[in-house]
Amino acid sequence: MSVPQPSPAGRPSPRDCANAIRMLAVDAVQAANSGHPGAPMGMADIAEVLWQRYLRHDPADPQWPDRDRFVLSNGHASMLLYALLHLTGYDLPIDELRRFRQLHSRTPGHPEFGETPGVETTTGPLGQGLANAVGMALAEKLLAAEFNRDDADIIDHHTYVFLGDGCLMEGISHEACSLAGTLGLGKLIAFYDDNGISIDGEVEGWFTDDTAMRFESYGWQVIRSVDGHDAEAVDQAIRLARSDCLRPTLICCRTRIGYGSPNKAGTEAVHGAPLGADEIVATRAQLDWPHAPFAIPDAIAAEWDARPRGAQLSAEWRERFAAYEARHPQQAAEFLRRVRGSADGGPQLPADWPDALERIVDAQVDDRPVATRKASQRVIAQLARVLPELLGGSADLTGSNLTDWPGCRSVTADEGGDYIHYGVREFGMAAIMNGIALHGGFLPFGGTFAVFSDYSRNAIRMAALMRQRVIHVLTHDSIGLGEDGPTHQPVEHAASLRLIPNLDVWRPCDALETAAAWIAAVGRTGEDAGPSALLLSRQSLPPLHADADDWRTILRGGYVLADAEAPVAAIVATGSEVRLALAAREELAAQGIAVRVVSMPCTRRFDLQPADWREAVLPSRLPCVAVEAAARDGWWKYVGRDGAVVGLDGFGASAPADALYAHFGITVEAVVDAVRGVLGTTG
Repeated sequence: MSVPQPSPAGRPSPRDCANAIRMLAVDAVQAANSGHPGAPMGMADIAEVLWQRYLRHDPADPQWPDRDRFVLSNGHASMLLYALLHLTGYDLPIDELRRFRQLHSRTPGHPEFGETPGVETTTGPLGQGLANAVGMALAEKLLAAEFNRDDADIIDHHTYVFLGDGCLMEGISHEACSLAGTLGLGKLIAFYDDNGISIDGEVEGWFTDDTAMRFESYGWQVIRSVDGHDAEAVDQAIRLARSDCLRPTLICCRTRIGYGSPNKAGTEAVHGAPLGADEIVATRAQLDWPHAPFAIPDAIAAEWDARPRGAQLSAEWRERFAAYEARHPQQAAEFLRRVRGSADGGPQLPADWPDALERIVDAQVDDRPVATRKASQRVIAQLARVLPELLGGSADLTGSNLTDWPGCRSVTADEGGDYIHYGVREFGMAAIMNGIALHGGFLPFGGTFAVFSDYSRNAIRMAALMRQRVIHVLTHDSIGLGEDGPTHQPVEHAASLRLIPNLDVWRPCDALETAAAWIAAVGRTGEDAGPSALLLSRQSLPPLHADADDWRTILRGGYVLADAEAPVAAIVATGSEVRLALAAREELAAQGIAVRVVSMPCTRRFDLQPADWREAVLPSRLPCVAVEAAARDGWWKYVGRDGAVVGLDGFGASAPADALYAHFGITVEAVVDAVRGVLGTTG
């Protein structure tokens, strides 16, 4: 692969081009009166070399499948990325840079996927962009192993990521980078902006790690002490990084934060605040940049314009793909189905998906009790037959989460596969899955205990923000897990996860609801795109559905499971407590009290239903009781101030499950008493 050389004499120098980045960042932050100019000024020379000489991208086609991926993990340096996108020719006009950090601009304070063309992932929470990049590089490697042939490589690109001290201080950097080394992600190249400064000042008071040795211990190639302001030194480091296809590379770049600012460079003063009018004048003089704010000289603009080369690169790929398609039509069609970009509606489900649904749900109707984690495993095995894009995994709990399936193959450094052993790295797993989903070509899911979703939470939130189809299998969903005790028993987790916008949280009561939850999660594409969390039981639960066709109703999130001729109250329940609600209904019927039972496996899906459906299921005239072996707070919006909630107000305890349910008063008798209470018929 040819690499363009530095500009010859008579054209703008690399430093001139880098200064364009610096001053766009300075001017935009000053106009917004907020932002972070220091990192863009410090990393501009590195960015100039990477984007001018190496990055394979097409500004006119930001979703070209074989483009290189670029991730700005230190997302506060967003003006670095916006300047690059504008200069290279993406649909990001200068007026958008003038509107940096303003409402409805395409230049938000931190890069946001889907808001700005060319932004590959939303970054800002430090370290997660680095983990996303690991996921992207892993997806590239696995997709290449699956689709490339001896006569054609249709997937062959690098993932580049910029990161700072803060990213490396965050623990997720250890989780993700350790796994990247183990899996030999040789097309992942990271640039460490080693400027020695964070918001509080010089980092030597709180960050004295030997970063190079740390990454060498992970199995990375480490290129030390690169002068980040010397274009040729950076170029040589990138060449060396690209020459090692067996190991990821960390390029340690010594830079000066706020490079070019005479009085603030090298200090925390330039990290997260505008330079100020006087210092900007001095900086323009220091950099020999006499141009007006947001003005880019024609010669520099022409030097930066990547559209001609980008069009050539993407055209060459399309030509290769056409030849591939002629020789391997079935594989080409499958590839295109899976890598469709969001502009085209996102990935498609297979043509035989409707038929597969019927097979999946029919297999779940059984008269034997089963834990919903086991029912989930049965569904996964069926999904794997029709969804080759399914890419599973677990954070070292495969035998407990039951996330594997017959015939799945473990991903290793030497072999492709469809199952990732993430190790005890819940946060890293969640963020890596986000990167896999963002890259395209796979549908990632990963398992851990529900209580450990706290470790993953911010990455789950980021998936919801970015509308990424990622599935979290969270087993051992209540005090029903028993003897492991309160450290492992989730209490507040279901309610907490339900608060995340655009996250579907499913807590199924039996095998059929579990299948419906998976079907809904897989089907979250297009306008409905987003992540799902499946809260699954450790203990066996009885089957509560005799008709497989009920799955379509289950998809509504809440529905009448058992009714009475003229109900005077409603009980709404989820998961393992639905059976308690049904038993309470029978007891109340024996007392002459007619009660409806509503199963609500997914509150968000129920809330999205038309008002007439919601009113038909939970009529406002009916007093209501909710029951869930979890925190009670989230249920009051359904039962109202005059309703009741049978649940938990504190942590669990270590004991067998039945003893815990009795001890905490989550029983049939408690539900009966609660219904009688809301009806005013106690005693």
